[in-house]
Amino acid sequence: MAERADAARNRQAILRATEELLTRLPPEQISMERVAAAAGVGKGTVFHRFGSRAGLMRALMQERAMVLQEAVVDGPPPLGPGAPARERLLAFVDGVIEVVSRNKGLLAALDHAEAVVSAKIPDDDPPPLHAIWHRHIAGLLHEARPGLDADVTAHLILASLHSDPIQRLVVTGEGAARVAAGLRTLITGVLD
Repeated sequence: MAERADAARNRQAILRATEELLTRLPPEQISMERVAAAAGVGKGTVFHRFGSRAGLMRALMQERAMVLQEAVVDGPPPLGPGAPARERLLAFVDGVIEVVSRNKGLLAALDHAEAVVSAKIPDDDPPPLHAIWHRHIAGLLHEARPGLDADVTAHLILASLHSDPIQRLVVTGEGAARVAAGLRTLITGVLD
């Protein structure tokens, strides 16, 4: 079912207002009320659309990450179709690191939003973006090295990006390059 035009406009206004607030304020000062006022919508609209502050921050991060996904599907090689699997995988890992390092304010806001949720029930399903990235990595791993357990290896690659020490490194300029180089070394070793 297609999204109504007014709902799509509200969604975009809310996401843009959140982005703008993140450029000016620390994450802990970005409330749903403040976002609603900046977007010109009611607080109920923000809650109805995103459920919580954490949901809003996740949606914004997913939107930013979808730019990378679009490049994977329709962009030029090596990130997009047409390059060998090994080159595409290494370009993809570089792209993921770039998305994460460019969005450190958003990630801090997301961490803060999730930290204030008192009774968070663990989600059995991975976030949709994780599932998309996993499928892409596993497909490239399988193509580059058919005998490899591509499913598990893809999970291991993605899991490494979720560790606190790695996330702290990625949000610093030089640390992002170190993490990208380390992942490239690991992937190259797995594929050799």
